Amino acid sequence: MNANPSKVAIVTGAGSGIGRAVAAELLRTGWSVALAGRRSERLAETAALVPDGASVAVRTDVAEPADVDGLFATAVDRFGRLDLLFNNAGTFGPGGVPVEDLPYEAWRHVVDTNLNGAFLCAQAAFRQMKEQDPRGGRIINNGSISAHTPRPRSVAYTATKHALTGLTKALSLDGRPYDIAVGQIDIGNAATDMTARMQVGALQANGEVAPEPVMDVEDVARTVRHMAELPLGANVQFATVLATAMPYVGRG
Repeated sequence: MNANPSKVAIVTGAGSGIGRAVAAELLRTGWSVALAGRRSERLAETAALVPDGASVAVRTDVAEPADVDGLFATAVDRFGRLDLLFNNAGTFGPGGVPVEDLPYEAWRHVVDTNLNGAFLCAQAAFRQMKEQDPRGGRIINNGSISAHTPRPRSVAYTATKHALTGLTKALSLDGRPYDIAVGQIDIGNAATDMTARMQVGALQANGEVAPEPVMDVEDVARTVRHMAELPLGANVQFATVLATAMPYVGRG
């Protein structure tokens, strides 16, 4: 067990993109972080960004209950408690596929990762946060602006992100008696490997393909840290952070 009095976080999908940026931001600012993801080598790369940080890497498939149990057990054994779960792991699934052609296996994979994985991790966080002393903690779910407005040909991703908003609201309500604060960050066009194609051209609602602006992923990481470091008596229920000029509000 670590005697470091710093706050303790679990970040899923920590091997790349938004998860990596958030994990590094937390480590740089004194948090202890359990890094979760499916590729151990990518988790090691994240840990190396802050070599003097207090981190532990745990290979985890969030859609597998046994993996999630192992992740939380390792984090608590190493750091003693849990103050934050950043529920970030997710996948777009196959892009540009018409709904009538989307294989059921692809649909199921997106649902298992984006929704079932978020539920399993939140459930494990509730169990830990209810029983620890001091009691409570915070969960931040990574939604998407697709939780509000879909892109064309993104039925699985959009459905799971809409469902994640419902999960956030239900968890927020159920967490109140136990000092568990639950919020959601909805992100639009952060510059990561997953969004690189948007700078080249993304399918628009009118059928055209057009490049879209992106924002620095570090701006997302700082927003998550702000949400995470609020006292438990205050909560950012929903935050939307997006590239200012992206075609989202109004007609683009």
